[in-house]
Amino acid sequence: MPLELVTVPCLKDNYAYLVHDAETGETALIDAPEAGAIAAVLEDKGWTLSHVLLTHHHWDHIDGLTDLLKDHPAKVIGAKIDAHRLPPLDRAVVEGDTLIIGSEAIQVIDVSGHTIGHIAFYFPESKLAFTADSLMALGCGRLFEGTPDQMFDSLSKLATLPADTMICSGHEYTQSNGKFALTIDPDNPALISRMRQVQTAREQGEATVPSMLSEELATNPFLRCNDPGIKASVGMIDAQPSAVFAEIRKRKDNF
Repeated sequence: MPLELVTVPCLKDNYAYLVHDAETGETALIDAPEAGAIAAVLEDKGWTLSHVLLTHHHWDHIDGLTDLLKDHPAKVIGAKIDAHRLPPLDRAVVEGDTLIIGSEAIQVIDVSGHTIGHIAFYFPESKLAFTADSLMALGCGRLFEGTPDQMFDSLSKLATLPADTMICSGHEYTQSNGKFALTIDPDNPALISRMRQVQTAREQGEATVPSMLSEELATNPFLRCNDPGIKASVGMIDAQPSAVFAEIRKRKDNF
């Protein structure tokens, strides 16, 4: 059976995620922005935390971990290359490693770009990908450490996952990402329709993540860098997709 997923709003606009295996009782947390919100869900559900999966070292993804572990001890897993700036790890992983959560085998994917050593966790049976600040709803993370080519390669990996994969990203940035996307892809009916839905959801105080990968492939300009309309929009008809990505990312940085 697929694992049960709970999206946990944290801080101002962050998300953590809990996945629970009812058969084994194991529960994994993906990122720990703040302890209180996560602990409240664990207590409400009666779940025992067994694993914490960290995507990258930024404070708003790890600062809640120390307080959380005081009452909810668990095995902490993160990227080997990032171990020197993550909380103490029980297991350091690299791309291609497999984790076992409950009865499911989890794949580790290097998605460097936003940071070097950023990783994503893919749960193939449950059709979940925890991408944090790499692939985001209608966008991608700012390149604080990596290059455009690195981020393009990372997003290209994620784009090859099954289209019915749920993309569990780390922030409620969808509305602002979508406003930018419309400047790049203004005539895309799928994007226009999605933005109407996003606006309604936000007006009602609802989360806009997770999102389906199929939605991202149809509407996220950072995954559509080979689309002739987008190439024309940025004046790069004959350019390679990686170069188009770099131009779109530069425009987003200045949006």
